[in-house]
Amino acid sequence: MTESLSPSLVLVPVDGSEESLTAVEYATTIADEYDARVHALYVVSEDVARAIDTGAVDDESVAADTEAFLEAVIALVDEAGVPLSTSMAYGFSTSQLSRHPGSVVLDTAEQLGADFVVVPRESLSGEADEVLAKAAEYVLLYASQPILSV
Repeated sequence: MTESLSPSLVLVPVDGSEESLTAVEYATTIADEYDARVHALYVVSEDVARAIDTGAVDDESVAADTEAFLEAVIALVDEAGVPLSTSMAYGFSTSQLSRHPGSVVLDTAEQLGADFVVVPRESLSGEADEVLAKAAEYVLLYASQPILSV
């Protein structure tokens, strides 16, 4: 019996940027082609995580922004008729130096059994808060799954 090379779960990390929404489009296309599911992982940036920890930003406003972005993701994936699941993770930790957005993406891929990852490339706008720009190279270097960087 041969193992299927078709993905059954495509992981796409997102951070609220336009680049990550583009990655969702690619992930959806791949999942649609192979009758796979998409899992969107919203990765919270270091600045936002620190602001929440210090109380400088209201976690309810962060939740509202995240929810609004994920609604756009849901609409995009639903339009293609592809099954979708979502989760959220902090890309950095103030107490764990080894916690990096790239390791968060790879750990989630392993936990979920994702067999394909679509990751946004570095932002063209150069916005410092776009956390996945920092994760892309790490994911490309260390992932055991096939990666598409868009």
